[in-house]
Amino acid sequence: MTNNSNETQIRKIIEDWALAVRNEDLDNILAHHSDDILMYDVPAPLLQSKGLDKYKKTWETYFTFSQKSGVFDIQELHITASDTVAFCSAIMKCKGKEADGKDITLIFRLTVGLKKIHNQWVITHEHHSLPSA
Repeated sequence: MTNNSNETQIRKIIEDWALAVRNEDLDNILAHHSDDILMYDVPAPLLQSKGLDKYKKTWETYFTFSQKSGVFDIQELHITASDTVAFCSAIMKCKGKEADGKDITLIFRLTVGLKKIHNQWVITHEHHSLPSA
């Protein structure tokens, strides 16, 4: 398979994942993640989640923040892929509400690691981070 084909497949996975987040569609958020996904995330109290069940719970927390804002957008996406492993880096934008009800827009960084398992790309690592002030 060519790198271009791998990059096209991976781009679709990432774009579909972002769409699923906007639609609060947990099944499709989880669709391409490994059972042993490792994620480093932004919101407290979690620093990291290990495994698909804990990863899923982070999205339940996120949905209380986003309150169906419909904003979870890829601003910029870069993909580097071989035939067996790949990583993506992205700048993302999301909207939500703080605890006091104030609207907030966040620009954050996303890094995704993928492996090709049984000829399918699977997300094995995710890292969301905010720039420090």
